[in-house]
Amino acid sequence: MSMSEASCIFCKIVSREITTEFIAETTNTLAFWDIAPLAKVHLLVIPKQHHKDVAELSENAPQILSEVLSTATDLARKYTAGSFKLQFNTGAEAGQTVFHAHAHIISDSAKDGS
Repeated sequence: MSMSEASCIFCKIVSREITTEFIAETTNTLAFWDIAPLAKVHLLVIPKQHHKDVAELSENAPQILSEVLSTATDLARKYTAGSFKLQFNTGAEAGQTVFHAHAHIISDSAKDGS
């Protein structure tokens, strides 16, 4: 494990060193609620493998990126009323604060209408 992985909060979640409630888990992904939500629905989908951003993930593990996207789509269908943003931030200037690839599912329209 590299130094960046050793200090990565998402790697610690994957290893269960930090606990959180998972809303979905696949072979290669985990999903959970964002701790600082920007909307009524704000979920994160992360690959279990450490890749610093979506560009690196796409280059090194496109099949895992595909799984991140399909998991995100499934969760958007489950938790939103149909309208949502699927967002990847790549680099600090783009708003990336955790340097482990992850997708944000963001929506003001929750499935239950709240």
